[in-house]
Amino acid sequence: MMSTLFIWIRTFQLGFKSLILHPMRSALTVLGIFIGVSSVIWLLAIGEGISQKTQEQIESLGATNIIVQSIKPPDDTTSRVRVLVYGLTRFDLESISEMVPVIKESYPIREIQQRFMVGDQRVDGRMVGCTPHYMTSNNLKMARGNFLTDTDCKEKRNYCVLSAEVAEELFAFNDPVGKSIRIGKRIFDVIGVCAPKSPSAGIGGSFSSQDFSRDVYIPIQTFWSELGDRISTSRSGTYETTEIQINQITFQVNSVEDVHPASELIKQVLEQNHRDKKDWAITVPLELLEQAQTTKMMFMLFMGLIAAISLLVGGIGIMNIMLATVTERTREIGIRRALGAKRSDIIRQFLAETITLSVMGGITGILGGLICSPVVEFIKWFLVNYFPRVTNQLPPLIMSMAPIIVPWSIFLAFGISMFIGIAFGLYPASRAAAMDPIEALRHE
Repeated sequence: MMSTLFIWIRTFQLGFKSLILHPMRSALTVLGIFIGVSSVIWLLAIGEGISQKTQEQIESLGATNIIVQSIKPPDDTTSRVRVLVYGLTRFDLESISEMVPVIKESYPIREIQQRFMVGDQRVDGRMVGCTPHYMTSNNLKMARGNFLTDTDCKEKRNYCVLSAEVAEELFAFNDPVGKSIRIGKRIFDVIGVCAPKSPSAGIGGSFSSQDFSRDVYIPIQTFWSELGDRISTSRSGTYETTEIQINQITFQVNSVEDVHPASELIKQVLEQNHRDKKDWAITVPLELLEQAQTTKMMFMLFMGLIAAISLLVGGIGIMNIMLATVTERTREIGIRRALGAKRSDIIRQFLAETITLSVMGGITGILGGLICSPVVEFIKWFLVNYFPRVTNQLPPLIMSMAPIIVPWSIFLAFGISMFIGIAFGLYPASRAAAMDPIEALRHE
């Protein structure tokens, strides 16, 4: 046992010395394995980071939630003055709550584009009529004051909460809490200011990206009583009045098992209430999460396949180099065979060299893969500071994504590199061992 171990150690020492005699050739061969191993770790880390970010956004919608949205029908450009009535209604909210017993809570939202004013300062943004649940469902944080409460909604108070950017533009460096803003002809008291929040990325075709930077939040009951359902706008010479009661309703059911049955019941109620048109859509975050997990597996498999091709190319490089080495060292092989070396000794010698190349490439590749996160962060920092226009055009998901090293990818990449080293080294080693000693000695 000890003698066999000593033979292998001695063989690896000789193999390493042989590789040092051709440093450039050996380095280029190691480079092929390095690129392959690093690619496996990098691609899987980036894929895991993107997938994790997507799943976090879907999970933030709630696994026990069912989201129903109003869908605007196609524009009719034949009429210059018209009233467009569509979307979810308060009757839909009441009937669904009565017909679906597993619903625990419901959170309606109404939003429009509006102008906010304080003296001569004006800001165009989005006014959102909502409930207190809106803060937690969108991960909003308060910088000053408080968010809306159930009491504010029930008593239809003229309270509002400002986003950070709106507060800064309307009040500069003053504290807005306790002051008032004008929205149309109505005065609203500011009770809080939200902390800055980056835009959320769109999730598939179900949700578009949302920018919270220019929002003002008011109780939805106040919205209904003060602004009503009809909103008039003038656009491109066309005067349009839109009547919509609710933009979105989030229904929360008792458990995950109730999600699919409840969504079917909600669909039946809406089909009955909106027989003439399909101006609504149902989104089930649980289904999106299941789809995202399936997509993740397919994406990781695809990324791993691409990286495996890089390792395969590195293995071909090893075989090519070792075949050239066999040709160069034909006379050396003949001398060793003439002095009594067995075919197994020749195979062991060349396998030791290919394994050494694979191990060196694998170790350096792992080190290169582990610096994935800092390199990606540096690239994002470089783009933000030197190419801001390019950065602004990138999806928020890409800029907020952070690579996540998948532990098993390290062992997988190193294992594949070892396998490729042995597999692609066997043929050159067998070819060297099969040489006739006499013919090898005659080789010049």
